[in-house]
Amino acid sequence: MTDLETLKADALTRIDAASDAAALEALRVAFLGKQGTISALMKTLGGMSPEERQTEAPKIQGLRTEVADALAAKKDALEGAELEARLASETLDLTLPAPAAPKGSVHPVSQVMDELAEIFADLGFSVATGPEIEDDWHNFTALNMAETHPARAMHDTFYFPDVDAEGRRMLLRTHTSPVQIRSMVEQGAPIRIIAPGRVYRSDSDATHTPMFHQIEGLVIDKGIHLGHLKWTLETFLKAFFEREDIVLRLRPSYFPFTEPSVEVDVGWQDVGGRRVLGGDGDAPGHGWMELLGSGVVNRRVIEFAGLDPDVWQGFAFGVGVDRLAMLKYGMDDLRAFFDGDGRWLSHYGFSPFDQPTLSAGVGARA
Repeated sequence: MTDLETLKADALTRIDAASDAAALEALRVAFLGKQGTISALMKTLGGMSPEERQTEAPKIQGLRTEVADALAAKKDALEGAELEARLASETLDLTLPAPAAPKGSVHPVSQVMDELAEIFADLGFSVATGPEIEDDWHNFTALNMAETHPARAMHDTFYFPDVDAEGRRMLLRTHTSPVQIRSMVEQGAPIRIIAPGRVYRSDSDATHTPMFHQIEGLVIDKGIHLGHLKWTLETFLKAFFEREDIVLRLRPSYFPFTEPSVEVDVGWQDVGGRRVLGGDGDAPGHGWMELLGSGVVNRRVIEFAGLDPDVWQGFAFGVGVDRLAMLKYGMDDLRAFFDGDGRWLSHYGFSPFDQPTLSAGVGARA
């Protein structure tokens, strides 16, 4: 047996005995790699005479072809055996239900926005919207906040460097109250609206963020007084928190756009370490929590909107949507609302099919 025949027999035997793809690859490198045995033989052809090359080249090339074919055949055999093993072990029961597809959830802020819209629609309110980039006249002046008012300070307001066509400074709105001005100017009176949306203030901690959500309400009609405001807020909060024992306390306060102005406190109690609204705040074990601001619309604001304050009166209120969500659904850090953590959203989120209705309960969870 010549050396080439011995080499071929050895190569074919070892290839046939390879047990896995890694062993087969090692043999390929050993025989056909750049430093392989057969590759070395191919290199020797360059040092032979033409006559020798004519005789030896077909033999060496034939050896190389046979070994390459044997490697390819063994690779196919190993892959086929691996597939058969997988088919035997990885069975599929077609009678089992399909795995659940990933699904998203409705953010608590969006859910609460829908709940509020449902409640106030039942009370005859419509939803009004406006631009988030405002001019200082709609954001401050028309709401009875003069140029020297502290609310215009740089530390709590995001101003833009440019001005509008009328030379007014532009800013990210600090509340949705400008929507009230725009609605009164465009629609006149009577009017009954809520204005939900994003607002911006330079403030950040566990209960404040530079961007948050607010909803404000406005009623303009004839003969409006604080009694109408109190009834509206009681009805709204009882429907939202789904409790009939909501008790309000109105404290005198100051807002430039309302006169008189009142802070609205709500009775609460500690239940398992969580604040739960309900009951009289003066009862044993209870307390009062400030929830929102409100009041009778200031005469100057009505005048700025082009209405006669001797004919038309109104009330307004405003509350943070994020704050309402925290109180109702037990979140304790406002910053988590905007972190985008899928685990948080999975826990606190709502099903897209969980549409709030007054008949089923605006806060029904999926």
